[in-house]
Amino acid sequence: MTPNTGEPLATGTADDWEAHWLQYASSANFNPAQAFRRDLIWELVRRRAPQAFRILDIGSGQGDLAADLQARLPGVEILGVELSAAGVEIARRKAPSARFLQYNLLQPAEPLREHRHWAQVAVCSEVLEHVDEPAALLHNARVFLAAGCLLVATVPGGPMSAFDRHIGHRRHYTPQALSLVLSQAGFEVEFAAGAGFPFFNLYRLAVLARGASLVDRAKVQAVGSLSRTEELVLSGFRRLLRRNHARGKRGWQIIACARESGNP
Repeated sequence: MTPNTGEPLATGTADDWEAHWLQYASSANFNPAQAFRRDLIWELVRRRAPQAFRILDIGSGQGDLAADLQARLPGVEILGVELSAAGVEIARRKAPSARFLQYNLLQPAEPLREHRHWAQVAVCSEVLEHVDEPAALLHNARVFLAAGCLLVATVPGGPMSAFDRHIGHRRHYTPQALSLVLSQAGFEVEFAAGAGFPFFNLYRLAVLARGASLVDRAKVQAVGSLSRTEELVLSGFRRLLRRNHARGKRGWQIIACARESGNP
């Protein structure tokens, strides 16, 4: 069955993910928040689904999460579903033993028979803030999930920066707002909380302070240029964030776990 790729997004808009991944795929590697989120996701998968060997990456982007999970879980099967053809192409190079397919999950998905009710764990990381109908996206992804599948979702909280707006963030979340979206999509929510206080919040405040200059700076980083000061600052944040995983009310990284209780 041919995947439902939907209509292409308008060229030149904040939602132009083909251009986004081509311009910013390399610069995203410098972002210490990515490693922080992957550690949070890994801890939850390890503790709550230790026997899982089939993982669905919802909105798999350029494949960084898939590559990280494969490194930590040798032999795991990973299927990534992503709107952007450019993202799928980059992901296939980064994680060649995973499988990546182009889908528009804002439309009802029609997966291959072998992928229906396939996943034991699903991850949706930093995706829902980009769409106007996040509950619809998650609901449409449920056809890929086995009954009882663990879903780990992350979204940004706190204030929105100029760069966030540039790359198409519709909203930032609270734990309560994310819990509501998961419930509306038909999941049983186990918890929703903030993480990263105080160091992740400090990192986000630094991003806010940089403002619109980050938009142009990311394009420079995409060709591999970082100043020594920038390298030291980002390295410092990486070290601080490694010890900043506790969940609570004030962290601006929002994370939740939910379960698929029955297939749609």
